Amino acid sequence: MQDLWRLSAADLATLVKAKKVSAREAAKAGLDRLDAVNPALNAVIDHRPEDVLKQADAVDAAIARGEDPGVLAGVPVTIKANVDQEGFATTNGLKLQRDLIAREDNPVVANFRKAGAILLGRTNCPAFSYRWFTTNLVHGDTKNPRDASLTPGGSSGGAGSAVAAGIGHIAHGTDIAGSIRYPAYACGVHGLRPTLGRIPAFNPALPERPIGPQIMAVSGPLARTVNDLRISLEAMSARDIRDPWFVPAPLQGPARPKRAALCLNPDGLATTPEVKAAVIDAGKRLERAGWTVETIENAPPMREAVEWQIKLWLGDGYEAQLEMAEREGDPGALACLRGNRGRVTPMDQANFAKALTRRATLTRDWMLFFEQYAVLLTPVSGELPFPDHLDRKDEESFKRVWEAQLPQIAIPFMGLPGLVVSTGLVGKAPVGVHIVSGRYREDLCLLAGEAIEAGGVPPSPIDPVG
Repeated sequence: MQDLWRLSAADLATLVKAKKVSAREAAKAGLDRLDAVNPALNAVIDHRPEDVLKQADAVDAAIARGEDPGVLAGVPVTIKANVDQEGFATTNGLKLQRDLIAREDNPVVANFRKAGAILLGRTNCPAFSYRWFTTNLVHGDTKNPRDASLTPGGSSGGAGSAVAAGIGHIAHGTDIAGSIRYPAYACGVHGLRPTLGRIPAFNPALPERPIGPQIMAVSGPLARTVNDLRISLEAMSARDIRDPWFVPAPLQGPARPKRAALCLNPDGLATTPEVKAAVIDAGKRLERAGWTVETIENAPPMREAVEWQIKLWLGDGYEAQLEMAEREGDPGALACLRGNRGRVTPMDQANFAKALTRRATLTRDWMLFFEQYAVLLTPVSGELPFPDHLDRKDEESFKRVWEAQLPQIAIPFMGLPGLVVSTGLVGKAPVGVHIVSGRYREDLCLLAGEAIEAGGVPPSPIDPVG
């Protein structure tokens, strides 16, 4: 039998439930792979082998009793260090929170356990989960396994790096401005940002979040196959009353005509030739799978959505965020806040009210658009994955990074789902496509994603490349 850590989550869970492989064997394979490659990556920043094996033994015992172990039976998964996992520090990449030990699980973590998953380790993120690069002063720098000179993405950079290198079969991430989708893009795997309210989330160890993160931030999966994203979504979206935004929407919606829109330069986004070629190729793959693909000059507003998204995310409580970042002393976090000061301040009552008002209007525009098309294909970013830490090079590079990420930042403002499918490599750099659909229509994103995936993807899992 091949190395268990190479298998898809779906295939591994099938073997475990059939008693052809034990959950303990799967967990041991995950731990061995972590030990082999994590020193070169620093993707996982905390793990406890004895606890991992104890979880696996509990799954095996449930199977022995004839119980249903869950859709992810015996599957090793990783958890981002910005959500509560009982007994672990919810650092969010901060020295200030290194002793913030969770007393209970975030709902998304609890749902993984209920589904039979094995929590293999905690993955790294930038300080405050602010950036598309992953380094901090408490856990250090995370590397991209495909090319150490490229960013692994952020803020779920540890998640992307881990799953691409075979450390776990599924990685948990969070996304308020691309933090699931960009690490998937940068590391050459797939990542799903679900609709707001689809997956319950709540950190009991931390104060209640401001309204911006409440209505824009979500948890979601990264994985090496689109089908693994599908079964992850099923597991992660179980009801939990602790999240007042949770919506028990069906995972499968009504059938829609297979009609896709394709936009290469949404709202004037400057897109490199390699990125354009990847999006056009994704459209051709859909056409070969029986979809109708229509190239459009522009999608509903993204640029305005970006401006309001950044104001709600960084502008609400800006001075308090800046003061905490100054106490932390993290250069990347400070660059993020100081570099955006002019865009997000003042966030007074009038601006706050206007942001929420415009959110309703823009969301309506997008939902009407998705009455015409099942999905929209766009670039993930205007560029191939950035050189690592490009945003800290100089002011021009900072602006370049934030401009290129327009599609990722815009979508959360409306609470829409977005899927990144990795489609190939340009040299060592991964490239892919961004698939967006209407609220609670992750099923349409995944349907299109599987058709695109069938046309070829970068090899994974891989050994780290220097």
